[in-house]
Amino acid sequence: MQWKNITNPEQVSEIQQQEGYSLIFKHSTRCSVSSMAKRRFEMDWSVIPENTRLYFLDLISYRAISAQIADTFQVQHESPQILVVKNGDCILDASHSDISAEEVAEVINNN
Repeated sequence: MQWKNITNPEQVSEIQQQEGYSLIFKHSTRCSVSSMAKRRFEMDWSVIPENTRLYFLDLISYRAISAQIADTFQVQHESPQILVVKNGDCILDASHSDISAEEVAEVINNN
């Protein structure tokens, strides 16, 4: 699996319009907690179904897009944060130590 970087505001609209599952990982490159959460998530991401699209946002470089994501999917901005989007709706958001590849896989497999 590989991250697709979000660098353009139009990508948020594209994610919202996609059918199926997408995951957005919002990461602060200046935060050790965020780095640890990302590393832990990536160690276990093999449990996530292969057809899940994985998106990565460097929220330090793209603060406006981070705010757009929060607004579009009606979640409170946090960092680090994951959002699971199904058919345009956020069905899971988690932050900090609650970020778990196993939970993401469980939500996708049971939805």
